[in-house]
Amino acid sequence: METINAIMTRRSVRAYKKDPVSKEQLDTILRAGTAAPSGGNRQPWSFIVISDHRRLQGVISLSPGMFSEPGAIIVICLDVTRVTKTEDGDAESMVWMDLGAAMENILLAAHDQGLGACAIGSFHEQGVSSLLRLPPTLKLALLVSIGVPVKVPSGPKRRPLEEVIFFEEYGGQDGHRNP
Repeated sequence: METINAIMTRRSVRAYKKDPVSKEQLDTILRAGTAAPSGGNRQPWSFIVISDHRRLQGVISLSPGMFSEPGAIIVICLDVTRVTKTEDGDAESMVWMDLGAAMENILLAAHDQGLGACAIGSFHEQGVSSLLRLPPTLKLALLVSIGVPVKVPSGPKRRPLEEVIFFEEYGGQDGHRNP
């Protein structure tokens, strides 16, 4: 799949068929996640793959943002041992962007594999962390549901480019896009 096509056609899929996600597909998706850019090459992530039906049900029961059982869930965690303080004392400013880049790679790789995926931020952090036996050094960041889509939704309406893209300075003469 061409990169621009993948970016423009990827959708958040929330309804999945009962089909499993293969180990090979998951391996490809996870390799894509680990290939994400990372400030200072910290690679502050850990990924936990859930594919067992009972464990999937446990995570779903703690995640009101998940509407059906996917073939797998990738749990994205921040490994706090890989966070280093910056000069201003901010220990986590870049690592959240790193995790976001890993998430996007995972979503695009799933799409490239013909699967649907959705980033889920609505979950009971303490409950999921306990269920997965996360050590104190891992902070739960996101869940990504992955599976064979029941259907791929149409794209959401986007703001007109004239409202969000500017050249050289904000606004220009007429407050819109400067060619």
